Amino acid sequence: MQIAAAAYPLTFLTGFAEYEAKLEAWVADAAAQGADLLVFPEYGAMELASLGGAGVAGDLERALHEVARWRGAVDAVHLRLAAAHGVHILGASGPVFPRAGARPVNRATLYGPQGIVGHQDKQMMTRFEREIWFVEPGEGLRVFDTPLGRIGVLICYDSEFPLLARRLVEAGAEILLVPSCTDSLAGFTRVRVGAMARALENQCVTVQAPTVGLAPWCPAVDENVGRAAIYGPPDRGFPETGILAETALDGAGWAIARVDLASIHAVRRDGAVLNHLHWDEQADRLR
Repeated sequence: MQIAAAAYPLTFLTGFAEYEAKLEAWVADAAAQGADLLVFPEYGAMELASLGGAGVAGDLERALHEVARWRGAVDAVHLRLAAAHGVHILGASGPVFPRAGARPVNRATLYGPQGIVGHQDKQMMTRFEREIWFVEPGEGLRVFDTPLGRIGVLICYDSEFPLLARRLVEAGAEILLVPSCTDSLAGFTRVRVGAMARALENQCVTVQAPTVGLAPWCPAVDENVGRAAIYGPPDRGFPETGILAETALDGAGWAIARVDLASIHAVRRDGAVLNHLHWDEQADRLR
């Protein structure tokens, strides 16, 4: 399959039609390059806050509610594009209020040609989410069984915690999607290192898709640093660097790479090292 990871800039939108046209162009571009699985970033949906006007977009709490109210329309656009191009799309994550009176979760939805495959909520909240924005952890981890393979999602900070990835891999995940949103090179590097480490220790493919550029009209996502990339274990059947594809730092566009699930199974079975197989031996060494 071909996997496409977006380095995605946020736009101040004048109307929902502008958002729809932007998404159509991005999906069409990736599909034209042969992509089967498209990954958009964490909090990429925050550009929808601009639909409420500058005052709403500039207010942390009102921005959450503005983005959440467009959820149905966003689902409809993604479903139409997934069906039209015959692709799977991990949509940009954004706030969802799971019930009346609750604080929002940070949710990414996986869309397929036949409909919504499912959603994944962020598990580990950053200090900004915990202490200022009051976004909360959502439902637990899940693995999506798709025609492309078994897919798990670790939203940004989640990728920095190896036991979360291990739970997904033990449940059968072959590909881990890592949508991210970071406001500094240090923050981006933490997620990048986490994603690469998860690919190494689980002998799988990880896909990092970040927001990039400035969005001064929305303080929650005003600065965005990153590069899109697709990683594998630096082992047999994969590049020696572990990097299958990447964009330039802070440059908008797609990182696209061909991924063969057989290579994942082969390296887990007969790699130069067998991190995936030897994982449980760690506990024996700590007794």
